Amino acid sequence: MTTRTIKEQGYKVGFRCDASIQIGSGHAMRCLTLADELARQGAQCFFICRQHEGNLIEVLRQQGYPVYALPLEDSLTIESQDRSSLAPTLTHSHWLASSQYRDAELSRSIVEALQPDWLIVDHYALDARWEKKLHPFCKKLMVVDDLADREHACEVLLDQNFGRNLQDYAALIPAECQVLCGSMYALLRPEFAKWREYSLERRQHNKLTSILINLGGVDKDNITSKVLKALQIKALPDYCTITVVMGSTSPSIAAVKQQAAIMPWPTVVKVAVDNMAELMANSDLAIGAAGSTSWERCCLGLPTIMLVLADNQRVIADALEEVSAAQRFDLAVLEAEPSALGHCIASVVAKMSEMGRVASSITDGLGASRLARVLF
Repeated sequence: MTTRTIKEQGYKVGFRCDASIQIGSGHAMRCLTLADELARQGAQCFFICRQHEGNLIEVLRQQGYPVYALPLEDSLTIESQDRSSLAPTLTHSHWLASSQYRDAELSRSIVEALQPDWLIVDHYALDARWEKKLHPFCKKLMVVDDLADREHACEVLLDQNFGRNLQDYAALIPAECQVLCGSMYALLRPEFAKWREYSLERRQHNKLTSILINLGGVDKDNITSKVLKALQIKALPDYCTITVVMGSTSPSIAAVKQQAAIMPWPTVVKVAVDNMAELMANSDLAIGAAGSTSWERCCLGLPTIMLVLADNQRVIADALEEVSAAQRFDLAVLEAEPSALGHCIASVVAKMSEMGRVASSITDGLGASRLARVLF
């Protein structure tokens, strides 16, 4: 289908995703990336998001998308609106701040009125029970998942994790569901593919002059400050610089800026940046969370020391470490023996060129356009 016919048919795509202090920003941001790609090709996109603390509703609206906000509800309201068939039994059900039944009812009124061609669901607290309630009001439904821990009722399922395969979902989806697995479908903004060539060309040496620290969009536990303090123990080269990137909803911004001000090396803290690809491309080493940002770093061949900050990041960390595309550093070690981070950096510096080469082979940054071709 050409861009012209997509526009002529008024293709409409809805997204159900959330961001919060607890959830983080990754789900909403990758949905925003996909929405931008679909909108570029002529689709009309809208979002349904709950008003959690730390939500990105205004960010999505500033990008030009209608957002239908679901209200926060107290536990009494949730219990009174619950139904046994949609009882919250999932590992991440607490992320919803509602029952699946209640969420489905509120979302249904929106989706029924808009009748999208595709409804895209990216939420660990929703499963086939919710999806079946909404499916009659959209032409097709797609799920974005990383966990393979619950059933789905959808036409397309995307899991962008490196090493994931169809068999992980075989017992969880309808027989006719199309499964898109692997980091070739990683949803990255276009600037990462744009900066890829430049970034790869400059990684011909193992010299450490710049470190990029980015521990997710929220960093509610202020791990960033712990990393900076650990770096003080083991001296970096005198000519080294440090750039810290944080999300605007992080409660740790003030503490990180205070720590940055006393670092022995020039340390800049940037908040809510719009040039992450450029910052990564011009960095020699990253210290980052093993979440969805991993695919951005891989696209640019950026050698990385990974910290697992949530259980759902272990799959990514295991897969990348197994092929030597990144080096894991345990959070427990950071807290118990901060000086060990310096030794980890020294070991990674010795193999940065090879690590970057392996990482760059994992994804090329064109996943969003590949997925758009499937949807259209």
